[in-house]
Amino acid sequence: MRDPYTILGVSKSASADDIKKAYRRLAKKHHPDQNQSDPKAKEKFAEASAAYEILGDADKRAKFDRGEIDAEGKPRHSGFEGFGAGAAGGPGDGWRHYEFDAGGQAGGFRRGGFDPSDIFSDLFAGRGGRRSGGPAPKGEDLAASVSVSLLTAAKGGEARVALPTGRMLDVKVPPGIESGKQIRLRGQGQPSPYGGAPGDVLITVTIQPHPYLRVDGRDLRLDLPVTLYEAALGGAVQVPTLEGAVEITAPANSAGRTLRLRGKGLPAVGGKPAGDLFVTLRPALPEAPDPEFEALMRKWQAEKPYNPRKGM
Repeated sequence: MRDPYTILGVSKSASADDIKKAYRRLAKKHHPDQNQSDPKAKEKFAEASAAYEILGDADKRAKFDRGEIDAEGKPRHSGFEGFGAGAAGGPGDGWRHYEFDAGGQAGGFRRGGFDPSDIFSDLFAGRGGRRSGGPAPKGEDLAASVSVSLLTAAKGGEARVALPTGRMLDVKVPPGIESGKQIRLRGQGQPSPYGGAPGDVLITVTIQPHPYLRVDGRDLRLDLPVTLYEAALGGAVQVPTLEGAVEITAPANSAGRTLRLRGKGLPAVGGKPAGDLFVTLRPALPEAPDPEFEALMRKWQAEKPYNPRKGM
């Protein structure tokens, strides 16, 4: 986010009252309900609200001026943005901030001594505004998407997400997540114009295609090429998995058969058991033409014909 002083159009020496007046002016000017024909009004309104969340709070403003927090109110440290300062303390701390807090500040606007609902009382009466005695409405949720590798989906990791506002977040991907599932980042959505909690960010995860493993729910499927003699005679073959290659014994006459490797799919998560890996053996011809092999095939064609498609 840009410098909050620049956004509000005030100098660093501006008084608290001047900052409040600047925010009132911008909030009324850019509020989406008053600018339905301007697609950028919503973005400008959110930007002004976020800037006032920093400068309208005396404590946050002082920390920003000293360089202790950035323009988004986050501590300046080497950890991932969006996880809070505790992310560097270990897996447990990082997960807690990602899942439940993510640096959001419930009721953040009120801490500056100014309730933004004052600005809009004349604009939103009877139109879904804050009701007397009830909780202030939270900010708007944001929707985003991220594409991760199969290995990241299985084992967990980090991914960078672009929000609709243009802001970038590094988020923690939990191990075992399925394609289409969502990650919720609490408090990372739009600020509330009424002084309530910020909205959330809902990130939909998709799994990128793998070179040879296919995702089927929590199971994985693999077409494994085998030689003609492995398919006919059986024997030990190497099978790639998410945890590295493993050796299995292919039975004789196994062409087209599907073997099941239990627990070699996506890992167990949330009470769901680990998926399996289903390996289908696919005989492959030699890469280069071979006269002896061709002669053998002609002899079989003449003396031992068979039709593998007779049941179709």
